[in-house]
Amino acid sequence: MCLAVPGKIQSIEEGGRAVVDMLGVTREASLRLVPDAQVGDYVLVHAGFGIQVIDPEEARETIELFKQLPELADEGTPAEAVA
Repeated sequence: MCLAVPGKIQSIEEGGRAVVDMLGVTREASLRLVPDAQVGDYVLVHAGFGIQVIDPEEARETIELFKQLPELADEGTPAEAVA
């Protein structure tokens, strides 16, 4: 299964690298596939790449679904696997 997580771009560095906040955790991601993305935009991040710019409402809805995943998964699944 492939999974893309919405994240908000915090900063953009030279070479198309960005710091992205995904569910409260900051990660580095490449924006080479979404060159028009700007600081403050939400992007879907998959395998370290921003793959699509999404609107803030779609990002919020998706984040809310992610927050519900531990309740829907087996009891043995740690909450950290979602964050």
